[in-house]
Amino acid sequence: MSAAVLRAIAGGPHGGPRQGGSGNAAGLPPVRGSLRRDAALRDRTWFRVGGPAEILFEPADADDLATFMAGRPAGLPVTVLGLASNLIVRDGGIPGITLRLSRSFADIAVSGQHLTVGAGAADVRVARAAQEAGLTGLEFLCGIPGSIGGAVRMNAGAYGAEIGGILDWVEAMEPSGRRRLLRRDEIAFGYRSCDLPEDWIVLAAGLRAQPGDPAGIAARMERIRSEREASQPVRARTGGSTFANPPGAKAWQLIDAAGCRGLRRGGAQVSEQHCNFLINTGDATAADLEDLGDEVRARVAASSGIQLHWEIRRIGRRAPDAMSGGAADGEVR
Repeated sequence: MSAAVLRAIAGGPHGGPRQGGSGNAAGLPPVRGSLRRDAALRDRTWFRVGGPAEILFEPADADDLATFMAGRPAGLPVTVLGLASNLIVRDGGIPGITLRLSRSFADIAVSGQHLTVGAGAADVRVARAAQEAGLTGLEFLCGIPGSIGGAVRMNAGAYGAEIGGILDWVEAMEPSGRRRLLRRDEIAFGYRSCDLPEDWIVLAAGLRAQPGDPAGIAARMERIRSEREASQPVRARTGGSTFANPPGAKAWQLIDAAGCRGLRRGGAQVSEQHCNFLINTGDATAADLEDLGDEVRARVAASSGIQLHWEIRRIGRRAPDAMSGGAADGEVR
């Protein structure tokens, strides 16, 4: 889709926000939420890097999202942002529509031993809600940065548990706007992956737990928090684990053995504290982080013969001056 069409969709050459029932001649349906052109994203990401969203859409609720998806122009790409804790937004920004789920997608309801959780709910909030209800089995979520939608999409896990192990069902939206409810046995989960179609949008999830003592659950959550702070650079500008663990190995050990602990590229650095984390030391660009990650992958491959695979998502376009190296424009590996 051309830049001219995108400008028209987002409100014409002068840009700016369009909210509450906005529609336009270029073909976007009216929405009750918010549509904004050239919306800054860097301060929404944990790495604090990246270019703007060509159009940022924050739907009022699931019906608003369904109307938008059903009526949007054919071929207009949609990228779901989530809490942006496990991704790098490239310096050239994100083309098309960037979808950010609003607070109406973050509800948490407890019924007996089951929780119904909106995709926008932060993992740590879900863990706390379960603890307050005297439910155990979700403590591991307090150690995972991000939201439930992203946790489902990547089968997030930590401390010996993962989301696929506590899931009852998922509600998702197809690109057409049709809503689907899938049972756990209809979804195949793997290590940091599931087989939900990439262009489906996770809306909510049903989680199951077991009765437990609230004080004991709180103590376990505190241990997880303390262990995480002691072993990971949680107070730095960082994301989650950079690379998935290869079968039978630990990514951090391979990175350390390849001599990459503390390695730098521009304002990006491999964490001295935990070398499967990249950090923005203050003035890093997205290209610095991505290129450093690719250099780490190359050094690990040279020293061990093992190919590391990115666990951090990289989305959007590289800036023109960064196109000579790293991943191709728009490619996500």
